[in-house]
Amino acid sequence: MGIMSQLSIIHLLWAAMVFCQYEDYDFEDEYDEASDRQQPYYFNPNTQVPHFPFPVECAKECFCPPAFPLSMYCDHRKLKTIPNIPSHVQQLYLQNNDIEAVPTGPFTNATFLREINLNHNKIKFHLTDHGVFAKLSNLVQLHLQHNELEEFPFPLPSSLERLLLGFNKISRLPGNALEGLPNITMLDLCSNFLDDSVLKGKPFSNMKNLVQLNLCNNKLQTMPPDLPSSLMYLSLENNSISYIPENYFNRLPKIIALRMSHNNLQNIPHDTFNLPNLLELNLGHNKLRQVFYIPRSLQHLYIEDNDIEIINVTLMCPSIDPMNINQLTYIRVDQNKLTVPISTYAFFCFPHMRTIYYGEQNINVNKSTQLRTPVFRRFLTPEEYHEAEEDHEIHDHETEEDHEAENNYFHPYFQ
Repeated sequence: MGIMSQLSIIHLLWAAMVFCQYEDYDFEDEYDEASDRQQPYYFNPNTQVPHFPFPVECAKECFCPPAFPLSMYCDHRKLKTIPNIPSHVQQLYLQNNDIEAVPTGPFTNATFLREINLNHNKIKFHLTDHGVFAKLSNLVQLHLQHNELEEFPFPLPSSLERLLLGFNKISRLPGNALEGLPNITMLDLCSNFLDDSVLKGKPFSNMKNLVQLNLCNNKLQTMPPDLPSSLMYLSLENNSISYIPENYFNRLPKIIALRMSHNNLQNIPHDTFNLPNLLELNLGHNKLRQVFYIPRSLQHLYIEDNDIEIINVTLMCPSIDPMNINQLTYIRVDQNKLTVPISTYAFFCFPHMRTIYYGEQNINVNKSTQLRTPVFRRFLTPEEYHEAEEDHEIHDHETEEDHEAENNYFHPYFQ
């Protein structure tokens, strides 16, 4: 075999190795708290991949696997400072360290960076150089969850698509902090100190590509104003919201999943959730006394731990349309004040119903009671029924902390 042929084979093997490190981007993978997984972000064919000789340059504190030459792994190494980043690196993993400051120096040559993971550090806003991230014109994904940021890390590059800032100490958003981020599709601000005053400036109104907004575990008392019509996933659980304005969701026709558990909701206007694409609605752990209209698209309804004494199926389903059948398959109604099961008329309105979970009911102040049929299932095989019973037994032993951890992020329910 000639020298030229050998060189051609080596070149092809190297090209295949570089290409194979990229995976197709799956939007749903980020709807749980899986942002610490060390897998490269999706390949962008428009990004110029730099040419570099073997072996690739790597910071001595980190690991650069030959199989993924564009990634540098510096996680779980008790680092207190950010090492210098070689110019070819596109994915940088620095999570689970003791980093407090983010200076400009280490990023000077990192012009190809597309993903930075700085989760679970001790980063502080006043120790972060102004505009340190804004200079990274190819940056698409930035993880800063579980840090000590007191303010929003402004400014940021316009290329950014996914920004995760949950579990910090952010209490305010500068008026123009989000204006220069036209490509953001996912914004996570859960578990911060945001209140209604922060949202008076309508910071999300111009985010025309925003698909998911997480505002759970904050100090909101009212619904966030002027959300963009592009929104599909909205997380507002663990706040103090007491009402939903009439026609609030008219501007949000694309909503697929809405989570508002652990708030102070008491009365829901009848057709509040008349949304054509809604699949999941979670209103558990509120103060609701009656049910409301269920859109035909809805599949999962969670209204556990409320003050509901009777479930009026007619309110949920005012009419039956054989050409447009209701898709509801699951209702969770435990920890309410029900004394009788839901009327069997529900199975005419919701022919796809598979599970109504009654659990225990809080009929008396100091005593919970189980209905005669705690869990009703239909159209299940014996194996499916047994599996479902085991799931609920496990569920009954979960702690409140388990529920909060589960609800912080959207799960990939939707295909």
